[in-house]
Amino acid sequence: MTPQEMVERALELGGADDRIVIVDEGSTANLRFAGNTLTTNGVARSSRLTVISIIGESVGVVSRTAVREDQLADVVEAADRAAREARPSEDARPLVSDRQSANWSDPPAETSIGVFSGLAPALGETFAAADAGDRRLYGFAEHSITSTFLGSSAGLRLRHDQPTGRLELNAKSPDMKRSAWTGVATRDFSDVDVAALDAALAQRLEWAKTRIDMPPGRYETLLPPSAVADLMAYLYWSAGARDAVDGRSVFSRPGGGTRVGESLTDTPVRLHSDPDASGIECAPFVVAHSSSRDVSVFDNGMPLEPTDWVSEGALTNLISTRHSAELAGLSAATPAVDNLIMTGPDGGASLEEMIASTRRGLLLTCLWYIREVDPQTLLLTGLTRDGVYLVEHGEVVGEVNNFRFNESPVDLLGRLTEVGTSGQTMPREWSDYFTRTVMPPIRVPDFNMSTVSQAS
Repeated sequence: MTPQEMVERALELGGADDRIVIVDEGSTANLRFAGNTLTTNGVARSSRLTVISIIGESVGVVSRTAVREDQLADVVEAADRAAREARPSEDARPLVSDRQSANWSDPPAETSIGVFSGLAPALGETFAAADAGDRRLYGFAEHSITSTFLGSSAGLRLRHDQPTGRLELNAKSPDMKRSAWTGVATRDFSDVDVAALDAALAQRLEWAKTRIDMPPGRYETLLPPSAVADLMAYLYWSAGARDAVDGRSVFSRPGGGTRVGESLTDTPVRLHSDPDASGIECAPFVVAHSSSRDVSVFDNGMPLEPTDWVSEGALTNLISTRHSAELAGLSAATPAVDNLIMTGPDGGASLEEMIASTRRGLLLTCLWYIREVDPQTLLLTGLTRDGVYLVEHGEVVGEVNNFRFNESPVDLLGRLTEVGTSGQTMPREWSDYFTRTVMPPIRVPDFNMSTVSQAS
């Protein structure tokens, strides 16, 4: 049974006033390597069916993997039963109706090990170069394609094919005492320059031959795009209209309401999302497998538009459903989009140019183990990893110890002294599920390294 047939048959069954059916067909290919040698590769496939039944204003949701044709009616009945037992949903709205994708009837897209046909030889050459340079490379390449089919009793027949790829490389010295990481996101690996990534790692291992111990404190710090992506992604995920209007977030206005329209920084920073952004394209409509404070199943199929979250330094929009937008007094619903772009003033410097103009400061590589401390200020804590370097008079002079940091990405926006030129990057902490980002390097005059960390 094809995904389209599964959608149609689930919609034909009685028992609910309205029904939404989502079928996700996925395939994944991967390469793994260690010590300059390919170790494993493989391909996997997955299938998930989600049935959303609506009776009156009550909703029942059931998701199952690998559903056979003879099991379909049981899944639908389970969703209907859950709807009959549920309380009315406060976010109930008329379903989005009568939209159809031109490629609805096409078979699901698939990936294969062939997606690495250009990458694998390049990795082999890079392993040889690493051997010659007395360093060891570890990591993996992964590519997936998920075809999502969304149908409803209101006439939706939408589908989207989402390719997602990433390469992560970790270089280590033979004694394992020096380590450096880099990673890239890609749609198909045709734009990945493995040799250039390895060269950057080799340079960092060379910097790390000089070790400098430094105490905790506030330091002028350069954050590369990957680290900025980790922080801005958390800001983005925390920008829900419902939490803001309920007084539960950094975007809540004291006394009630939200901070939409308020300036967060004097720097003309823009933080936005766009389903059609080149290289980071994503689903152009809402796909909601269940409802939450920021997502509503009733909004399934709503078109997603380019959306500014921060514009010219001011908070412009919050992630909202039709229901939460009304609660917050916002002019329109602005659902989340699966990518994020940050830009500063035109003519921003490259990270290398920012290093060259630094009198004394720290250069980070990446952040990890990021956790929220206080939602009211969006204070985050986490650790540095795989390389923190000291810059003096425009040159990197050595590697310093790791730190635990305590910072709020909202507060950081207000303290920026430089925003570099933006480029596609990948957050390290969130790379398992959020890879589509374009970010700049930034300069912060007083980044809070709260304690020294023994993490390596």
